[in-house]
Amino acid sequence: MEIFEDLIFDSITENDVDALTEIMTRAFDDDTKQFLGEEKGGPRGYDTGVFIRRLALESSCPAFKLSVGPRLAGAVIVRFLEDGTGILEILFIDPSFNNQGIGFKIWSFIEAKYPSVTKWMTETPGYSKRNHYFYIQKCGFKLVEKRNSHHPREESYILEKLKKS
Repeated sequence: MEIFEDLIFDSITENDVDALTEIMTRAFDDDTKQFLGEEKGGPRGYDTGVFIRRLALESSCPAFKLSVGPRLAGAVIVRFLEDGTGILEILFIDPSFNNQGIGFKIWSFIEAKYPSVTKWMTETPGYSKRNHYFYIQKCGFKLVEKRNSHHPREESYILEKLKKS
């Protein structure tokens, strides 16, 4: 367990999968409803536990659940390429914690924990305007590529952040 500012970070275990899946489902469905007007939507397995199990338990990716006090609030999972690039696979928080600076604290924790990473990459849905603002305006990422831009539900943004020397 690690404490960063007022957040508690701990490794994700099998016992966390159901609760984190519920939070992840709310987070993705909230974005889908807000920006596409649809009730449900997210990456394959986001609402079944498959996504979290695959990345957090069946891979070597560092995977952290985070709590605000005693309340489970979300998770972050990263992966590293052989060239030292860090991939932010997923960062999600319960929508009830939106607009409280928690996402930025999570990102700050990741950057502090892995200071040797010189380039971070992530991908986010094209329709998720709140994510674009967060990653670009708050965390310092830049948009480097748009994929599937002709299909609003399938469009994704590839973002990159280079470490300042």
